[in-house]
Amino acid sequence: MTTYPLYQVDAFTDTIFGGNPAAVCPLEAWLPTETMQQLAMENNLSETAFYVQQGDIFHIRWFTPELEIDLAGHPTLATAYIIFNHSAYSKDTIHFESKSGPLIVTKKATGLMEMNFPSRMPNVVHHPPMALLEGINHKPQHILKARDYVLVYDTEEEVRNFVADFEWLNKVDTLGIIVTAKGNECDFVSRFFVPNSVIGEDPVTGSAHAELIPYWSKVLNKSAMIARQLSKRGGLLFCEDQGNRVTISGNAVLYMKGEYFL
Repeated sequence: MTTYPLYQVDAFTDTIFGGNPAAVCPLEAWLPTETMQQLAMENNLSETAFYVQQGDIFHIRWFTPELEIDLAGHPTLATAYIIFNHSAYSKDTIHFESKSGPLIVTKKATGLMEMNFPSRMPNVVHHPPMALLEGINHKPQHILKARDYVLVYDTEEEVRNFVADFEWLNKVDTLGIIVTAKGNECDFVSRFFVPNSVIGEDPVTGSAHAELIPYWSKVLNKSAMIARQLSKRGGLLFCEDQGNRVTISGNAVLYMKGEYFL
């Protein structure tokens, strides 16, 4: 039997029980993919991140309880928090390698951690699936898609009051469904729903902002923006559009440290 460290971190918040919890599992070498998937299922959080350090490069992979995904924001922020604060690594910049290519996280003087991700501009969907239309309680202004469907509403209140009918949405072929609008006290707000998942609604979704940032940057005609995710736990994200890349900054706090046994 081998013992491995396990951390649980609340990301995109500076207080315990806020933001989005992620499990972080440092490894010396990759475990079998099936084993990592079983661990993510056992953790039963929206994502579990595994990383292997090779010199100054950190190779990272992300798993939901159901499957491995190609990009995830809040577990990357959580992983960076552990590397910066609970490892021997002493630099202010972390270089990750992932299925989405290189990702960079920088520790800023303000205490925020800034993630540099590929931009994913969503495109207009002219013929959305009927299950998507049936699964929402209010028609959006626009329907777009990159990795996820993006439903754009007129007001923050419509996003707050959005109701997802998963009997229909579980029939939609997508990883996630983003609902978004201009914010009342920030630049834009969003919520993120995950069909066919134990997650249901994700508390704070960094990877969704790789789609939201380029869209709202174009609509608002500004590059630096503040965003809030309107889940029950809530999250605050500092965003910037940089052309083919975006930066997403936030805080994180440690909730738990433990071990698992294989």
